[in-house]
Amino acid sequence: MSAVFAQGEDIFGISDKAKKPKSESGLGNVTRNVLEMFSVELSGGGSYQQFGTSFYSANPSLYPFSRFQNLDGDPLDISEENPLEMKGGDWVFPNWNGGVRINFFNLITIGGGFGQEWGNLAPMQGGDHQFDFEGATYQVDKLYGTVGLVLYDANRRRSFLNWRYRNYSSSNLYMQSELRQRARQNYPWRFIFEAEFGKLNLKKAYDAALDDGPDPYVPRLAVSDKNYYGLGLRIERDFSDYTKMFVKGGADFRSFTYAASDFSEFQELDQKVYAMQVGLAVRFPGTKRCKIVGCGVVMKHMHNGIEYRGSGIFNFQDRKVGQWY
Repeated sequence: MSAVFAQGEDIFGISDKAKKPKSESGLGNVTRNVLEMFSVELSGGGSYQQFGTSFYSANPSLYPFSRFQNLDGDPLDISEENPLEMKGGDWVFPNWNGGVRINFFNLITIGGGFGQEWGNLAPMQGGDHQFDFEGATYQVDKLYGTVGLVLYDANRRRSFLNWRYRNYSSSNLYMQSELRQRARQNYPWRFIFEAEFGKLNLKKAYDAALDDGPDPYVPRLAVSDKNYYGLGLRIERDFSDYTKMFVKGGADFRSFTYAASDFSEFQELDQKVYAMQVGLAVRFPGTKRCKIVGCGVVMKHMHNGIEYRGSGIFNFQDRKVGQWY
């Protein structure tokens, strides 16, 4: 009986090992591994915003109040201990964000970018009074950063399946085979709890009532605290190793001031923005595309000990049967 030894190297150059050199030099390999952690993204959507304040002033006539009930002549009965609670809301549309994100070991994400939004300033109402903003719209620019915690993805799904099948004996071939098949399934979803923080720059929110004043371009609405924060849930779906779509919903919490007509005093306004966005993210490919003439391998494979991609970034690199085209 003679022993038959398999060839030591894959004759097709295909390898599914996790870590392979991506460059001829050690520095180049580190650089490409770091590059693969970065992605760029662009998103857009709409929001609903709410302004609110606990209004008190010794001179309410300095503010744009009106009555929406036939109660003219009655004084505004408020005090510092008993302010007038006022609320109002309207749509913010459109808004968009563009930025960069870093993925650390599919556990934590850190990102940042620039965004803009355009919103309406609907009147706030409290009791039988109405607070009419003089400007109909506003525009906000924002610089923001994000920190995200990955709650659930393919790796956590495999861990969950191992926990689900923990009571089955290793000799139960049927259940162990079912576990392996489910664990190997492509799971493209990722759920991330995300915190956002940043700075606001309010633009184009001017008071039309000041057109006859000394400076008609002085805004009465201003950002009192330029720092804001938000919380949200981000749901991602992979369309390849390097591209994904995502939906993000959450709430931002901000603070503004509104000045009296003579700028002698200010009212604090709180804003809550409930946003929903849809976006596209593209990760930088750390593995170079194979350009060797005659090599038709579409999966990740090796040439002279270096890993190459056989497909574009919009295709899965290690496709299964039925996923070749």
